[in-house]
Amino acid sequence: MIDMKPLYVLVVDFFCLFVFLGFWFVFFLTLKYCSISSMLPKIKNFHFLPVLFLETPTWLIQIQSVWNILNLLQKNIVHFLVAILEVSVLCELWEANEIRFVFLFSEASQLPSRKTLGEGIFQRTECHSSAVKYSNKVLFDGKKVGKILSNTSACVVFPHPDLSFAWIFNEYPSFVQEDSRRFVSQETGHLYIAKVEPSDVGNYSCVVTSRASRSPVLGSPTPLVLRTDGVMGEYEPKIEVQFPETLAAAKGSTVKLECFALGNPVPQINWRRTDGLPFPSKIKLRKSNGMIEIPNFQQEDAGLYECITENSRGKNIARGRLTYYAKPHWVQPIQDVEVAVEDTLSWECRASGKPKPSYRWLKNGEQLAIEGRIQIENGALTISNLNLTDSGRYQCIAENKHGVISSSAELRVVASAPDFSKSPMKRLIQVQIGSTVDFECKPRAFPKAKCSWKKGGEQLQENERISLLKDGGLRVANVTKGDAGTYTCLATNQFGTAKGSTSLVVTGGCSQTTSLELLMGRNLLSCSAAFEQPQKFWWIFFSPFYFCASGDLMIRNIQLKHSGKYVCMVKTEVDSVASAADLIVRGSPGPPEHVRVDEITDTTAQISWQEGTDNHSPVTTYTIQARTPFSVGWQRATTVPDVIDGRTFTSTVVDLNPWVEYEFRVVATNKIGGGEPSLPSEKVRTEEAVPEIPPSEVSGGGGSRSELVITWDPVPEELQNGEGFGYVVAFRPSGTSTWIQTVVTSPDTPRYVFRNESILPFSPYEVKVGVYNNKGEGPFSAVATVFSAEEEPSTAPSGVSATSLSSSAIQVSWTAIPWKMSNGRLLGYEVRYWNKGQKEESSNRVKAAGNETSIKITGLRSNLDYYTAVRAYNSAGAGPFSATVNATTKKPPPSQPPGNVVWNVTDSRVLLSWEEVRAMDNESQVTGYKVLCRSSQGGLQELSTAGTTAELWLQLQDDYLIEVRATSEGGDGSSSQQILIPRLASTFSPFPLSQLLSASFGDVVR
Repeated sequence: MIDMKPLYVLVVDFFCLFVFLGFWFVFFLTLKYCSISSMLPKIKNFHFLPVLFLETPTWLIQIQSVWNILNLLQKNIVHFLVAILEVSVLCELWEANEIRFVFLFSEASQLPSRKTLGEGIFQRTECHSSAVKYSNKVLFDGKKVGKILSNTSACVVFPHPDLSFAWIFNEYPSFVQEDSRRFVSQETGHLYIAKVEPSDVGNYSCVVTSRASRSPVLGSPTPLVLRTDGVMGEYEPKIEVQFPETLAAAKGSTVKLECFALGNPVPQINWRRTDGLPFPSKIKLRKSNGMIEIPNFQQEDAGLYECITENSRGKNIARGRLTYYAKPHWVQPIQDVEVAVEDTLSWECRASGKPKPSYRWLKNGEQLAIEGRIQIENGALTISNLNLTDSGRYQCIAENKHGVISSSAELRVVASAPDFSKSPMKRLIQVQIGSTVDFECKPRAFPKAKCSWKKGGEQLQENERISLLKDGGLRVANVTKGDAGTYTCLATNQFGTAKGSTSLVVTGGCSQTTSLELLMGRNLLSCSAAFEQPQKFWWIFFSPFYFCASGDLMIRNIQLKHSGKYVCMVKTEVDSVASAADLIVRGSPGPPEHVRVDEITDTTAQISWQEGTDNHSPVTTYTIQARTPFSVGWQRATTVPDVIDGRTFTSTVVDLNPWVEYEFRVVATNKIGGGEPSLPSEKVRTEEAVPEIPPSEVSGGGGSRSELVITWDPVPEELQNGEGFGYVVAFRPSGTSTWIQTVVTSPDTPRYVFRNESILPFSPYEVKVGVYNNKGEGPFSAVATVFSAEEEPSTAPSGVSATSLSSSAIQVSWTAIPWKMSNGRLLGYEVRYWNKGQKEESSNRVKAAGNETSIKITGLRSNLDYYTAVRAYNSAGAGPFSATVNATTKKPPPSQPPGNVVWNVTDSRVLLSWEEVRAMDNESQVTGYKVLCRSSQGGLQELSTAGTTAELWLQLQDDYLIEVRATSEGGDGSSSQQILIPRLASTFSPFPLSQLLSASFGDVVR
């Protein structure tokens, strides 16, 4: 039978079990989430923002000081990391109870030391910047405002200098445009509206962009609404955005000070220095004077600055002092070194900065303890009597209150017995009698080995010919045959002993070593010997043997690599002799080395280099060459001094263009010639400067009505001298003194058009174009005269008349219009004409040049009324037409040609006759006749007569063609059939042809 417990007992058991499990559940949660996070609200000066960190819940914390929470967190810390993020913020990762915290610091000086956090608890390593990812959640806080009330909208994000802020009004891409009434702070991200207007009502969204990622983050929209329960009155400026009372600025940095005030009316903002000094040209006022920007901050820019906000109700002033500082930067960092045990190490690190940096040294991450043999003075570390325990990773840390830099290097303290494996002694040395020979003994040994020498088995002692050198070597002077043999160097230190040997061969009966100099390209070495017996010659250069029957050694196209010692050996059956010579091949210098730019300004560069090989001919001069993206290859640079002596290894390049990227290289020259150029230096950019070259070809003209068009050739990029390049266009009516100026911000723009209804047509203007950039304004071009745009002539020509010339032509004449009425440069006149059967709209048009006052119109129909009108035109268009005039073309000329033309020749006299031509009723009456005489040589004469006969005198030995036409008011009629008069056989007449053409009845000869 199962013993059943009472129901209340079961209830109590379940309750106890529930309490037990609940206790552990709550305890677990407390350990996991509450032990640290419960402390966080109590910590001051914190701003918490959730982030993702290695798939673990993490808090990103901006902290002013870490010291006030160390005691709270120290017991729970598991491990500690320090990293430098891409966004240039120092971070610390703390992990406690599986909750991680990333503490961000604005300065490295805020980082806690190991001693502060507890000895032996933490280790420091590098963490990657990808470990921290910012949350893309942007907190937005907006406020409802009343009618004509000032407003501030907040964009709350984690503060960081790499963020930029903008605001969208209603919909993208309608961004809020900043002016004297609206201001977006790049320090806080807030939007300020000095005086709200009805047009400001709408939705506002904050846009935050990281300069590193370029990915904008959009906040949720917040409406700005109007309140109708009140009216905002006028009030004095209330400064909402102001700069700190004291702000330290780094050398060379760009300082931006913000100042903005609310008020009604909208306040005006001005800036000044309290010392009364004017602002230099580099200082820019932006955002309607709401921000002052000081680029390239220098010592002279430090001082007290004032922002003055003022309206009709009063004014307020914000003040702040800019102080100058320079973060530490290395002048001489430390490098890895290898030092022998028991030696002394002198390690110097030097940095500059303002205030002057202080130094401290770490070894393997620990503060280096100063003791008797370890001393630190002015950043220099000295360790005497080194031992193996001194090896390690050392850090020299230089710091001032504005920054910390460190340089690390490894010290290796080495202890080893002497070893010849890496620096063996020469196996064989061959010298002549009477010469001096040096034996080297340089084993690798730590500490340095002590060397002693033996010849064979005999210990060598110093005497007048034998010297023991300080580096362990041996020198034997005035060598004799008895000095030949094997020399042994015995190297010893406390860790062991090693030895090396060299064999000495002494040759006799030959001359001493000589030197032979050859230029590159020469190719013959001679060797001769006097022997009674046959001899053989060998040449030795390094190790190869060359056999020569005559004793001459031929080296074709000798090069620098052939320099060295040559030994000529002569051998007979009973003896041998050798003679040595040093061959020196002289050539042009090798390239200089390590070319670098030590200092650069806007127009100069200090260049230094190291000497290359002179190839046995001293360098006489150096030449510096420069190259830019705009040059064609390498160009010789202008230097000071102009001629660089061969013993000089630094020079100043002058006449450079500001704000241009340069490379430099150096060429050495000796008596042989110029050598190969050095490798190029690193690319460097000259500093910015005020532009010096104005635009060229300043002119203009043309355009539309009421326009003044000014053109120029843009300044090339290499002459713009800096960023922010643009043009200042100045112009004024001729005869006036006040210039009108405007700015063209695009450096590639070649023209500017000024439009104003007050501009008179074709009026002369004096124009000039200047240049500017971020450094200031440059010169103006020469003044040029440009005329404004023309207008069409305002009046029609007067005195228009039309005269009939023939059956197909009329002449139209007029009086030129006055110059003042032309409204420009008169190009000419346009004449339109039409006949009685045509419409005026379909009239034909012809043009006459501007200096003409008549025109002949041809190709017309006969006996027909033609109407015509004239107007003037210029480049702007045509003026009004004159009154219409008309003329009637003549009747057509007679269609019947002269018939029955009869001719006879007597000597050089030709008599012509023909039948009379009678015109028809619709033709012009005959007024006379025209005789045309054309020679085979191309000469043409014309004779007019009223009758039907003509007399011609022909004198040339030539053939002639003669034809006759009737003339009338309507023009010339049809030609008769041509008459061929063959070459005359009569003698040459002394009279010209024009005098030999005569007509009956006293008619005119043409």
